Amino acid sequence: MSSETSPQSPERKPRVAVVFGGRSSEHAISVVTAGAVLRAIDRSKYDVLPIGITTQGRWALAADEPERMAITDRALPSVEQLAESAEGGVVLPVDPASREVVYTEPGAVPKALGEVDVVFPVLHGPYGEDGTLQGMLDLAGIPYVGSGVLASAVGQDKEYMKRVFTSFGLPVGPYVVIRPREWDNDPAAARKKIVDFAGDHGWPVFVKPARAGSSMGITKVDDLAGLDEAIEEARRHDPKILVEALLRGREIECGVLEFEDGPRASVPAEIPPVSAHDFYDFEAKYIDSASGIVPAPLTEEETRRVRELAVRAFEAASCEGLVRADFFLTEDGEFVINEINTMPGFTPISMYPRMWQETGLSYPELVDRLIEAALRRPTGLR
Repeated sequence: MSSETSPQSPERKPRVAVVFGGRSSEHAISVVTAGAVLRAIDRSKYDVLPIGITTQGRWALAADEPERMAITDRALPSVEQLAESAEGGVVLPVDPASREVVYTEPGAVPKALGEVDVVFPVLHGPYGEDGTLQGMLDLAGIPYVGSGVLASAVGQDKEYMKRVFTSFGLPVGPYVVIRPREWDNDPAAARKKIVDFAGDHGWPVFVKPARAGSSMGITKVDDLAGLDEAIEEARRHDPKILVEALLRGREIECGVLEFEDGPRASVPAEIPPVSAHDFYDFEAKYIDSASGIVPAPLTEEETRRVRELAVRAFEAASCEGLVRADFFLTEDGEFVINEINTMPGFTPISMYPRMWQETGLSYPELVDRLIEAALRRPTGLR
């Protein structure tokens, strides 16, 4: 890239491509997140290019209209509603020597949209949060917000996430994995594996997709009668499923953010039981807007401990940028880590920005800090 168009040049502002939507079941939540980020970006400091990925995987030039990206009357938004064209597509560069983005339409001459200095990917779930997009951006030599390929992949796959945490001495709850071939080749044996697990740890159990988020596809199963239906629901989102034991205690979350001197943890939050829901599911989070308690009513020692564990989880998975770490505080006073999210919910009601707001960092400041960190970070292996 020439000096005339570098991010440091006074000739122009750094350009941020906000990429959202995607092929996962979390498409709509990604659109909502993008709307919040687009509202928060300082337009006096950055130029912005909204790029939406449709549910079919087409990269579309999207309208820069955050007000159309909200959940309205329980209706979820989509990139298809925001795309400037039903057929046009956006092409990112594949040559690290160029960051020129091109827009194409059938029968028309490709149109250059200018260079992109940094990508803010607010995709959730597979094909965006799992290292696939991060790998593509690494190949293209474009800086981006958030974790790299390895941490993104580990953060998406709950089985390997737990294996990494265990290897670093972090406490995790009991779980068992059913891989695709196990269920496809011998469902009776796979079912018995879960029943044996429940025999050891008790009913109910939680059956969930191994590589999904936003509480998509999760079912609380009280006995054998509901097991097959729960497995099929999880497999609609991911052919690999995870079965977890019920941990009795409080749900505690903590945000981690990368600063110049390393990662720091926010004040923690608590997710109280939701009376209308069996657990903190998708409807509770995004439709009924169940609200967490920030800061969590913890002792000083409990607060110190969970913040320490959150940073340890961030480092264990080699994360960058941001993470939300989710814990259970069990009845015997021990913290057990449930999972991390390398691109946590970032909507106005999401816990991650609320925790940092309480810690002293406003939403716009949080967005700005993430973009600046990505612009500082070298591309390639790090």
